[in-house]
Amino acid sequence: MANMFALILAIATLVTGIIWCVDKFKWAPARKARQAEADAQAGEIPAGQSKAAKQPGWAETAASVFPVLLLVFIVRSFVYEPFQIPSGSMMPTLLIGDFILVEKYAYGIKDPITQTTLIPTGHPKRGDIAVFKYPENPSLDYIKRVVGLPGDRVSYDPQSKTVTINPACGTGTSCDKALAVTYSDVKPSDFIQTFSGFDGNKEGNGFYQVPQGDTMRGGLRLATRNETLGDVTHSILLVTQAQSQASAYYQQPGQPQSSWVVPEGMYFMMGDNRDNSADSRYWGFVPERNLVGKATAIWMSFEKQEGEWPTGVRLSRIGGIH
Repeated sequence: MANMFALILAIATLVTGIIWCVDKFKWAPARKARQAEADAQAGEIPAGQSKAAKQPGWAETAASVFPVLLLVFIVRSFVYEPFQIPSGSMMPTLLIGDFILVEKYAYGIKDPITQTTLIPTGHPKRGDIAVFKYPENPSLDYIKRVVGLPGDRVSYDPQSKTVTINPACGTGTSCDKALAVTYSDVKPSDFIQTFSGFDGNKEGNGFYQVPQGDTMRGGLRLATRNETLGDVTHSILLVTQAQSQASAYYQQPGQPQSSWVVPEGMYFMMGDNRDNSADSRYWGFVPERNLVGKATAIWMSFEKQEGEWPTGVRLSRIGGIH
């Protein structure tokens, strides 16, 4: 869908641009010539009122729309693109209903249709929040945190729910040295996750920000702690009452369960809402060509649940993403 919109925008920009060029350099001079001829033949007709000089309405519309479409196309394709957060997989960093800006040039200037890198500008850093084309269905845009870089061995303990990273494991050298990944103590978060049919809940599944001490029918309060990947610290959410389903993890050939070595040109992504994120643990790695850009800011936020209409505005969330 995202690529289809880019294609439609590109075609609209191209068509209106052609009309603008033809009108400016061919049709407009011809109209002026006909106007001058008409004025010479009928000197009493006020200038500009001759039908011979009238610009067709469709050409006038196309020529006036072209500069706007061109600006939108350039900004959206190569500078910044807006995205909406549709799910809770990146909570508490990003909430359902957040509208974010994605820096398109962070990982290379790319062809907006084919995603081919035209000008390399950089590579993802560990801890970045990246938007990318879902490898199993490139028409879908996903957003996750970059956890593993090419050559990293990433291990996830489904019981303690902690990550271990050993860099440079894809070079054939020893990779016994682990990256500093530290965690703060687990404590209750401000979020409750509700489950349809649990404890009489008839409202359905959802995530709600609820003050400490309050409860919701059919809901479990999520836990939180800080995770530091190298020099990047962020908060994550956990369902402490449940163990991660390691049996459903992607099994990389030649590697033990819950452990992956990131191939060259690939990245390992994880959501900050660790027990509510379908990420690289389940479907594997993200090719560099699938990267769309780096999430940098929240420009609007609406109070809402997944698949529902907004119920309010969260102006306090507008600003940079950490």
